[in-house]
Amino acid sequence: MPPVALVDPATIDTSRVIADREAIRRGNPQRFEMEQLTAIVYLDPLEHLAIGYKDVESEEFWVRGHMPGYPLMPGVLMCEAAAQLASYYCHIINLAEGSFIGFGGMEDVRFRGQVRPGDRLVLVSKASRVHRRQTIFQTQGFVGTNMVYHGKIIGVPLPKSE
Repeated sequence: MPPVALVDPATIDTSRVIADREAIRRGNPQRFEMEQLTAIVYLDPLEHLAIGYKDVESEEFWVRGHMPGYPLMPGVLMCEAAAQLASYYCHIINLAEGSFIGFGGMEDVRFRGQVRPGDRLVLVSKASRVHRRQTIFQTQGFVGTNMVYHGKIIGVPLPKSE
């Protein structure tokens, strides 16, 4: 049984973009094929809540091979997208000055549905621990109102290279 949604997905307004790809790049170091967020639509530092999305396109690097004739977004990329949302949130609250929050681990991850080219994967991330040495975020992914992914993402500070 899936967990209770952190936010009712039917209430998420993805038309109100507060950070586009260029703004996300100012906080996250990922580029090219590893950029897994299209936009951020909600940030609430008091609730430690962030919502963003990835528009899954037919030109994604994994489409040709995962799975031929029936492309499915790899679960590890759903986790990466959720981690990038959490990392961006940490950038916005200036948690790791002089570094960025990198992927430190994941726990209790489950995949509950398919994500395919043409879908919008909406991600919700709520911090249960916010500390400069470690963050823990409860994360969930939705296509429409269907929860397709959930899990804990652990973040750790990594130095920015010059």
